[in-house]
Amino acid sequence: MSKDKLIFLAAVVAVFALNFLSPHIDPYYYTIIIYIGINIILASSLNLINGYTGQFSLGHAGFMAIGAYMSAAVSTYFAPEFSGLISMGAVGEGIVFVILLIIAGVAAALAGILVGVPSLRLRGDYLAITTLGFAEIIRVIIQSLDVVGASQGFRGAYIFNNGMKTAQIPADMSDVPNTFFAVPKFTDFFWTYLFVGVIIFFIVNLMNSTYGRGFLAVKDDEVAAESMGVNSTKFKVIAFVSGAFFAGIAGSLYAHFNLYINPEDFNFLKSVEIVVMVILGGMGSLVGVIIAAVLLTILPELLRGVAEYRMIIYALLLIIMMLTRPQGLFGVKLRTRKSRT
Repeated sequence: MSKDKLIFLAAVVAVFALNFLSPHIDPYYYTIIIYIGINIILASSLNLINGYTGQFSLGHAGFMAIGAYMSAAVSTYFAPEFSGLISMGAVGEGIVFVILLIIAGVAAALAGILVGVPSLRLRGDYLAITTLGFAEIIRVIIQSLDVVGASQGFRGAYIFNNGMKTAQIPADMSDVPNTFFAVPKFTDFFWTYLFVGVIIFFIVNLMNSTYGRGFLAVKDDEVAAESMGVNSTKFKVIAFVSGAFFAGIAGSLYAHFNLYINPEDFNFLKSVEIVVMVILGGMGSLVGVIIAAVLLTILPELLRGVAEYRMIIYALLLIIMMLTRPQGLFGVKLRTRKSRT
């Protein structure tokens, strides 16, 4: 068994062990721990796009939104169909949640293909503007969809006796007996950090594969890579779709932890927050991005005691960091294994 697999199995065992301690953690700190895990997934997946392939995406919050709303909607509108599995207890709930996570990831990945194929022929600022526009389009569409609560946000779905399903009770049907299915709370320490481990394991192995070398070749010099027979568009789309898939999973974890999602949770500032984690950690450095995700999740909470100056201090620290160490905390490339002869 390889070293990477041993480390991954050790991490899974550690997650199992720590999960038994999670009920004894203060709810406030527990929430921060969950958010750290979700942000690690988001930052690591964006690093796959911005760090390893040298693109500049500003639409990651859009993929997160698709995963969150898709997972929340399916879990509530199809709650009766899932009731048989959920009644089986923890095992059944785990199966349902894995199904929801996969659905969320696939939905985000399909959106990644839709955006990636035409837009990844662009570079630099043009790509950033395109992906930013995509994220805003997704947010505006969600705000206009009554089926997911529109601008009021989504908490769950009403299923009427006549078969009608809606996120809001229509005025002319308020007296009709109905059942309300809230967004189920599946996300906990175990699921969050299990997927943190799975995604990190996937990225490390991906970067140590032929595809990883292709990503780095495209990042270093796209023209030279093309001249050597590397299909740069293919590798950029693969990175983009993979990053979108993981962002969708992060969105699902977020939705099933908060139990309420609002379009404003996935606005432009959320995308910028994820980008800052990647830049601060060091583009192309998985370890640096993980550390930056942890720091930038905790820092706003540490500054809560000076709430009126919190964002000023936060911004100043980021500016100082960029001036003193523009390459990020760990601004190095991930080394790939040398090919065996």
